[in-house]
Amino acid sequence: MENFPIINLEKLNGAERASTMEKINDACENWGFFELVNHGIPHEVMDTVEKLTKGHYKKCMEQRFKELVAKKGLEGVEAEVTDMDWESTFFLRHLPVSNMSEFPDLDDVYREVMRDFAKRLEKLAEELLDLLCENLGLEKGYLKNAFYGSKGPNFGTKVSNYPPCPKPDLIKGLRAHTDAGGIILLFQDDKVSGLQLLKDGQWVDVPPMRHSIVVNLGDQLEVITNGKYKSVMHRVIAQKDGTRMSLASFYNPGNDALIYPAPALVEKEAKDQNKQVYPKFVFDDYMKLYVGLKFQAKEPRFEAMKAMETDPIATA
Repeated sequence: MENFPIINLEKLNGAERASTMEKINDACENWGFFELVNHGIPHEVMDTVEKLTKGHYKKCMEQRFKELVAKKGLEGVEAEVTDMDWESTFFLRHLPVSNMSEFPDLDDVYREVMRDFAKRLEKLAEELLDLLCENLGLEKGYLKNAFYGSKGPNFGTKVSNYPPCPKPDLIKGLRAHTDAGGIILLFQDDKVSGLQLLKDGQWVDVPPMRHSIVVNLGDQLEVITNGKYKSVMHRVIAQKDGTRMSLASFYNPGNDALIYPAPALVEKEAKDQNKQVYPKFVFDDYMKLYVGLKFQAKEPRFEAMKAMETDPIATA
């Protein structure tokens, strides 16, 4: 299999801009994932985030996770566990309103560092959306505007740790799924691996690289691009040794954002049979459906949204 796509963002500023844009387009069309280096977030910022995240896990989360494992008897499982994941997580919301003050065990330094990191990631997400617009032939700002809703986008970070697991063949760190939202920026552990994506029927490792940001596309970008870019199934394999840190930041549409295929892309693709493939819906309605169906295929979710769209009772 060809190599996992690694994009050097610095090359957008020189003679290799066209070939770099082509690499990004190819990654979006054929992988749904790519890894960024030289993305503009200083290494020392990332090092501090990593150090404080790992420290917070040790101090505040590790014991809780051990107690949960003991309570559920997970260490001695003999059959595959299909209803839970081997992960310790909490979710920081940044936009439209921060929930950072709701976590009493986050110290002030960690809070401040995460605020700064989130601002940098938000800026990077918006830059990437404009690069996607350029590749798709949409006007600059189209995707950001599509996500905006009345209060701006939803943006938050899932802070996860995947501790050593005695039975990684029977319990996943995180079961296979596609992401519901827009564009996802992941800062992952560079020593302990585990993230895999499904490509051409095979599970492929997403290589851990120091100071890189892994990007993947969510279901909403698949809808807006009318299937030109696709969200991809991915999972986390638990490991016997080492705790894997993962900070996944989700730049998603606002709750009331109306999501539908970009008319320019529908026209381009469907000249012969002018109909759009994907439904039109309010993002929050999709999320309500997703919560119960996260670990299932995405296609029935799109079909359910299409049914709501055409059902006069649902739309009344």
